[in-house]
Amino acid sequence: MSKIVLFFNKNSFNIISWFVTFLLVGGILGGAFLWRKSTTSVQALVPEPTAASEEEMPNITMPALGGPEAFVSIPRDIQLKTNAPADKPRYKPVEYRVSRGDSIFAIAESYKLKPETVLWANYDVLQDDPHSLSPGQVLKIPPADGIYYQWKENDTLNSVANEFHANVDDILNYPGNDIDLADPEIKSGSWVMIPGGEREFVQWLVPTVATGASGTSSTSQSACAGGAVGSGAFVWPADNHFLSGNDYWSGHLGIDIAAGEGAPVYAADSGVVTMAQGGYNYGYGNVIQIDHGNGYSTVYAHLSVIGVGLCQSVGAGQWIGSAGNTGNSQGAHLHFEVRQGGGFINPWFVLP
Repeated sequence: MSKIVLFFNKNSFNIISWFVTFLLVGGILGGAFLWRKSTTSVQALVPEPTAASEEEMPNITMPALGGPEAFVSIPRDIQLKTNAPADKPRYKPVEYRVSRGDSIFAIAESYKLKPETVLWANYDVLQDDPHSLSPGQVLKIPPADGIYYQWKENDTLNSVANEFHANVDDILNYPGNDIDLADPEIKSGSWVMIPGGEREFVQWLVPTVATGASGTSSTSQSACAGGAVGSGAFVWPADNHFLSGNDYWSGHLGIDIAAGEGAPVYAADSGVVTMAQGGYNYGYGNVIQIDHGNGYSTVYAHLSVIGVGLCQSVGAGQWIGSAGNTGNSQGAHLHFEVRQGGGFINPWFVLP
């Protein structure tokens, strides 16, 4: 017994180490055995897949599909192009090539501009005469209403603003002008937009010739005296009551009434013929002027036929000639003007 105790005392460390090692190995083996047993139990809970019998399968009936006519369709247009928003601002001019049937009024309206703006921007092409428009011409279309101006040597912001009745700040701040506000120097030859700017037109007008009884100033020594007097109740001077070209505006002091070549033209009111003249006549072509003896006079231009004579009295609605394409005209129509006291008024104010 004493030997055993002596042996244990001498080898206690080794014995304890082996004992601990045995416990660790036993624990590992036991844990592995328990893990394997639990995995087997879980797998046993999952049923093996079996082929379902025909009786167990639900009998599902699919809906019958008709032809294309059975579906409600919504037609859609194919849009292959992305359009920019219509209200996207434009700060630079664009070019427009004139086509047959165009007018300054219609071109300006398509760009949401005043016709004056387009005429002012194209003085080099049209010389302020809207009837000079012809197919093939290339016009500058400004980005905004006002004056599109080419800067000249010795121009200053103040001098240009004063010339065109505009505001210096509007010129400086217009985005399309690209002016450096810290150093607002504009080079000669540069094109600048003058927003809201305006100027006088060079007018190409036949003079007003009066009988002397109308109150208008006579510009002819051969002015007629006496004759018929108008009632002030105007009638349409053509069968059509709509326009084929320019409307009334500051650069076009009349209206262009739709009338084909040879269409009848009528006196808009009773009066006396104070002009019945063939030729170019400032671009009016063959032209008739009637003094109505009550402060009004009317002008009928671009005629193909003049059917009345100087100092002849006419009645309202009487045939006086035929529409045409003479003078500075691009297509047959009737250019009709109304003047009062020597000035111009919008014909729409007096026509029925």
